[in-house]
Amino acid sequence: MFIDSAKIYVKGGNGGKGCQSFYRDKYQRFGIPDGGDGGRGADIIIRADRNLHTLLDFQYNRHFYGAHGGHGSGNSKKGKEAPFIVIRVPMGTVVKDIKTDCLLRDLDKDQDEFIVARGGKGGLGNHYHREATVGDPGEEKELLLDLKLIADVGIIGFPNAGKSTLISNISNAHPKVAAYPFTTKSPVLGVIRSPDKTFVMADIPGLIEGSSLGKGLGDRFLRHVERTKILIHLIDMAGFEGRKPLEDYAAINEELKKYSKEVYKKTQIIVANKMDLDGADKNLKKFKESVKKKVYTISALKSEGLEELIETIAKKL
Repeated sequence: MFIDSAKIYVKGGNGGKGCQSFYRDKYQRFGIPDGGDGGRGADIIIRADRNLHTLLDFQYNRHFYGAHGGHGSGNSKKGKEAPFIVIRVPMGTVVKDIKTDCLLRDLDKDQDEFIVARGGKGGLGNHYHREATVGDPGEEKELLLDLKLIADVGIIGFPNAGKSTLISNISNAHPKVAAYPFTTKSPVLGVIRSPDKTFVMADIPGLIEGSSLGKGLGDRFLRHVERTKILIHLIDMAGFEGRKPLEDYAAINEELKKYSKEVYKKTQIIVANKMDLDGADKNLKKFKESVKKKVYTISALKSEGLEELIETIAKKL
């Protein structure tokens, strides 16, 4: 199951208590302070791991507590410091502090890490010739983890435009393919290998009008194209179920513009799909009259025109 958002609670370990102790022997009329310091509590670290692809684990494990530092003891012995805790998340995870609505870190590289909650300092023992103190409490935070996929290319388009068929025929990905809208309910990554370049492509679930405002979970899907370098704008040129290719093209671009100007300005490769069906040639002619841009024609189902498309993507990258 693909989960791209999760809330977790983290708390660093408390520092150990400083020791109130006095050394005495038969030669000492008054005790000599020799209480040791407390150990530091455990830090909590979040680390990006390229071997993870979903935040599913955090659906069941939401609370992370660091161990407390050891207490100091006599003879100026310091308490044991607690080992840090590492929380592994997929590459591309954005970490936000829910209380302050502050972006803490964008972990977009493998093994990127940072301390999200510091453990408390240990208390001071009385060997400093002052009263021993208790340790500091560890930091605690409620965090929002948002996953934005890291892919070179993103495929966008209306539901049932043939995005899943395309990525399954040109990569190692095997998404569900069926003749009804919203077959794909979560992004799918595939690796494409061409003679010139190897790149990662993301199949983004179908967008609809109002996606930028969250309709059909569109805002959750759109964030996965934020990191892509190129967008494949796939259009059903055969006009499945009476759809109009030109209107679909304009509607998707409008949603991209409303969502983010940076996403809207990304390089787009316009691809006309389902060219093997009746009416596709006629619709393509009308489309080209209005859109004065290069349009690549393919039939993802019959694997026609895919080699030229892959070469074009590799050159653009």
